[in-house]
Amino acid sequence: MTNTNRYDIAIIGGGIVGMATAMALVNQSHPSLVVLEAEDKLAAHQTGHNSGVIHSGLYYKPGSLKAKNCVEGREAMYRFAAEHGIPHENCGKVVVATMESELPALKTLEERGHANGLVGLRRLNGVKEIQEYEPHATGIAGLFVPQTGIIDYTAVTNAYAKIVQAGGGEVRTRSRVKAIHRRSGEIVLETTSGEIYCRNLINCAGLQSDRVARMAGVNPKVQIVPFRGEYYEVVKDKEHLVKNLIYPVPDPRFPFLGVHFTRMIHGGVEAGPNAVLGFKREGYTRSAISLRDMFTYVFYPGFWIMAAKYWKMGLGEFYRSFSKKAFVKALQRLMPELREEDVHPAGAGVRAQALGPDGKLLDDFSIVEAPNMVHVLNAPSPAATASISIGKSIAQMAQKNFNLG
Repeated sequence: MTNTNRYDIAIIGGGIVGMATAMALVNQSHPSLVVLEAEDKLAAHQTGHNSGVIHSGLYYKPGSLKAKNCVEGREAMYRFAAEHGIPHENCGKVVVATMESELPALKTLEERGHANGLVGLRRLNGVKEIQEYEPHATGIAGLFVPQTGIIDYTAVTNAYAKIVQAGGGEVRTRSRVKAIHRRSGEIVLETTSGEIYCRNLINCAGLQSDRVARMAGVNPKVQIVPFRGEYYEVVKDKEHLVKNLIYPVPDPRFPFLGVHFTRMIHGGVEAGPNAVLGFKREGYTRSAISLRDMFTYVFYPGFWIMAAKYWKMGLGEFYRSFSKKAFVKALQRLMPELREEDVHPAGAGVRAQALGPDGKLLDDFSIVEAPNMVHVLNAPSPAATASISIGKSIAQMAQKNFNLG
């Protein structure tokens, strides 16, 4: 093979974490580097289908990777967007408790926010104070979080890619990795665009990250389970009901935030998402089914442990997926005046959620190091917000383990 197919580092996955990692490496040590993306464009899956929120760091356990990277990454994201002319807005959000039983969790969120360094948090007592920020929302208590914002993460990813290419890195789309093996001291990647030879490998494959790890001979010790998040969009003449972002108090048992209202950076208001067990890893509709993807988790013991514990919640999410009335009823907890005719079906995303053999959904980022390899095995929300920080952390691992000089 020619030298054009030989690299110091190959990164699998052209989502926001893969591109942020490539950007950090190019800026840090200038290795010969290629990013391999299976689809015909970057940010094709989780990055391009999320709600476009810059998260504050409110939800995450102090000291966790999510908390550390979200707080650092949030400020870095605001700076990057300003420097590169990417549409964004630091608009703040309101988290609303609608029942007495949610007040302890709301208090925990406030404590975590302070512990994670959020300044300017305001506890809202009663509907009057909530409506100072969101005039059409209702609840018994709330929390105003000034650090939250909105952005276009696809534009961010493409901006990262331009920096990578300007620094000598290569970005290849339509390059799905089909097999990985070692040959003569090199890692050989068989892709749909030909063989790639590299000395070191970084796996940022998102929905396929556990499979990539296994192809590379690494036991990820987790199983990726897809959860589809479906959105409705508020009709034009009702967009005034939402000023910025309105969230419920999340159920602390799950790494999902519950259906909420999000004003989008390019206009419009989304409502959602739910969290429905997906039958295909990259399936964005209810009819999308992959027997291979289903068998993968059906034969995983941890799945049945999870299912036995949370089957009622799962059935409720399925019902809400098929029932607009049920979906709107969940939204009406935050905004009683909303009607079914005020929203129409919009897009969907699929969250790559890592599940442990004990049946627990991983709540924190998970990054595994192996000889000449780094595998990012759990990087759901707030990975987009935290991408610059995560990318730097992975680049530091590479610098330490890959002998880049």
